[in-house]
Amino acid sequence: MDDLHDKATQRLRRISQRYTSSRRLLVTVMAAAERPLTIPEIVERERSLATSSVYRNLVTLEQAGVITKVVTSHDHGRYELSEQFADHHHHLVCTMCGEVNDFVLPPAVEEALDAALRKASRREGFAPDGHTFDVTGTCTNCQ
Repeated sequence: MDDLHDKATQRLRRISQRYTSSRRLLVTVMAAAERPLTIPEIVERERSLATSSVYRNLVTLEQAGVITKVVTSHDHGRYELSEQFADHHHHLVCTMCGEVNDFVLPPAVEEALDAALRKASRREGFAPDGHTFDVTGTCTNCQ
């Protein structure tokens, strides 16, 4: 966990920001989460954080590349640690309720997907750094 906080400190320094106790607490909450969280879910997990503070600090952590916002078609954005701080994964996004869950592809499938994306990128003269993959549909609770 210390390495995570050291990396977050470095990222924030790059944008002339400090790693405050609230930001550290937010990163700790996000590291313990098993899926992307909404701001109300973050506040529920750590009641010492004020909603307005969470919002402001998430914006700064996102600018620093520590946190990533997962966009859904619903009112609440969901947040998670960026891939530089967590394992590579993809998302299942429910179009009915906005629930987002993580999933991991088998290594052979991930390698084939990377190869296909590199090939498609080369055809367009694009140099990819990585990929994100969201599957939209209906979760078991909404079916």
